[in-house]
Amino acid sequence: MALGAFAIGLTEFAVTGLLPQIAADLAVSIPAAGNLVTAYAIGVVVGAPLLTAMGARLSQRTLLLVFMGLFALGNGLAAAAPDFGTLLVARFISGLPHGAFFGVAGLLAAQMGGARRASAVGRLFLGLTVANLVGVPAATVFGGAVGWRPAFALIAAIALLCVGGMAVCVPRTTGRAAAGGLRAEFAALRSPAVSLALAMVVLGCGGLFTFATYIAPMTTEVTGWPAAAVPVQLAVLGLGMTVGTFLGGRLADRVDSRRAVMLVLGAQSVALLAAVPAVHVPVLAPVAVFTVGTLSLALAPVVQTLVLDTARDAPVLASAAMQSAFNISNAIGAALGGLVLAVGFGYAAPPAVGAVLALLGVGLAVIARRRAPSPQPVRA
Repeated sequence: MALGAFAIGLTEFAVTGLLPQIAADLAVSIPAAGNLVTAYAIGVVVGAPLLTAMGARLSQRTLLLVFMGLFALGNGLAAAAPDFGTLLVARFISGLPHGAFFGVAGLLAAQMGGARRASAVGRLFLGLTVANLVGVPAATVFGGAVGWRPAFALIAAIALLCVGGMAVCVPRTTGRAAAGGLRAEFAALRSPAVSLALAMVVLGCGGLFTFATYIAPMTTEVTGWPAAAVPVQLAVLGLGMTVGTFLGGRLADRVDSRRAVMLVLGAQSVALLAAVPAVHVPVLAPVAVFTVGTLSLALAPVVQTLVLDTARDAPVLASAAMQSAFNISNAIGAALGGLVLAVGFGYAAPPAVGAVLALLGVGLAVIARRRAPSPQPVRA
């Protein structure tokens, strides 16, 4: 399942490094090629609830195989796309199973993890963070050497390898994805506690994207490093995200999930605010990047555990919706960061906006904790 998360991370983020090649090959502008990112995000938002609802009566194992098969199909279509319109459709198809896969895989990982369910979920998300640390830079280099089509074909091959691995390793005894019924799943999604948890994802991860979206000009224009240092900073960010996945899982295993969310979001707001002066100092800039990455991805297993706890017997749709929330946070964080740049603030300003978003997330966490007692762990 972590291998599937790795493939998803590759196709979601590696396309940004391949945009110039795609634009030149298909005779479109780079801003137009940027719609490939949007098409994928729309697929994630649409597919998370839709595919989860359609597969409510199927077993978790069957759904994982179907979702990753659809993901492989989308990337294979992207590799063979004859024109830009077809590539847009392929990106949309690739995004459809993203959230639904993580929803089912996250629940199954928690069930298999037992008392260490948050750490198990963290190991699932480790595939996503390793994709950012190693896979995305490697895919960008690979695509630059042999072309963007082989890069998409390679991602499709990794997805098929994941299908084979899950067919062998995922127990056949796994239950239905929506054991409590589809109506119960939608009821869980309407729960105020789940809605608050998803809003925390939007605000907390939005802080990451206000920072990460503009890390390239921040590195060259504010820190004063050459353009060659940008991949290094991206690798530092990916390393921090990888460490954060481990730390977040361990924290959520030891501390009540609502309290853990408050701790992580509070620390993230401090880190983002400290990044504003830190990015001006070459020796401190990578420390700031690493810290923001660590705290941002520490939020993933913590909030995933909170969603599983608050949704209780019907967590799959809410868990899948977490991925939709993550992609909404991507759009909001990047847009707000662009807004402060458009009104004349410098490239060091977006982290301050991210700090405000994280503080708003802390406020939501306080409200969530006061509204209800500590949730009971989801049943294995």
